[in-house]
Amino acid sequence: MISEDKKKYSEELSNSISYLENLGYNNIKADIEGYETPKSYHKKGSDIDITPDIVAEKEGRKHIFDLSLKSEKPKLLKSKWLFLNTLSQLKSYRFRLITTRGHYKFTNETVDAIHLDTVKLLKI
Repeated sequence: MISEDKKKYSEELSNSISYLENLGYNNIKADIEGYETPKSYHKKGSDIDITPDIVAEKEGRKHIFDLSLKSEKPKLLKSKWLFLNTLSQLKSYRFRLITTRGHYKFTNETVDAIHLDTVKLLKI
């Protein structure tokens, strides 16, 4: 999710973190109060910072998770996902999208629009 939506969807983010903990992920970093913030990336030539919603480890491999929730700025969300997907491929991480009920259609349409067919969805 983009930074403008963080306050609006904070409950979904905390539910996602507890879901990942139950799946056995550890060393969780999240862009929410009470957790260490994941590393941010700055887009050169602009004032945009990209921070993954959740970064966790499982079985020695790093996973990057981003919440896929309806947004007012889908173009910014698409560019964030493309960047995180490219970063995860370069560093041999795993990139996953987490979505909740009511946001499945938006997520599928957005993923299809930017051709991210390799990204797995976690439906909570």
